[in-house]
Amino acid sequence: MSGDWKDHLRDQLEDFVDALVVKGAKQSDVYETIVQEIGNLRDAYDRDPDPAEDRPGAEAEEPSNEWPGALP
Repeated sequence: MSGDWKDHLRDQLEDFVDALVVKGAKQSDVYETIVQEIGNLRDAYDRDPDPAEDRPGAEAEEPSNEWPGALP
């Protein structure tokens, strides 16, 4: 994978920040909050690298055959 995703990420971040500034947020506050949230995401990842595995029913990925039409 090339660096194209980084360019795309930057464009999306710029659009995101601009949208919040248009709604009245200060640009510097938005940047500071994004940095804090990135830290929170890193901490959460360190605690649980795959939180999707923790959701109830995650182990039951197969469709159930217990619906009325599936019974013999």
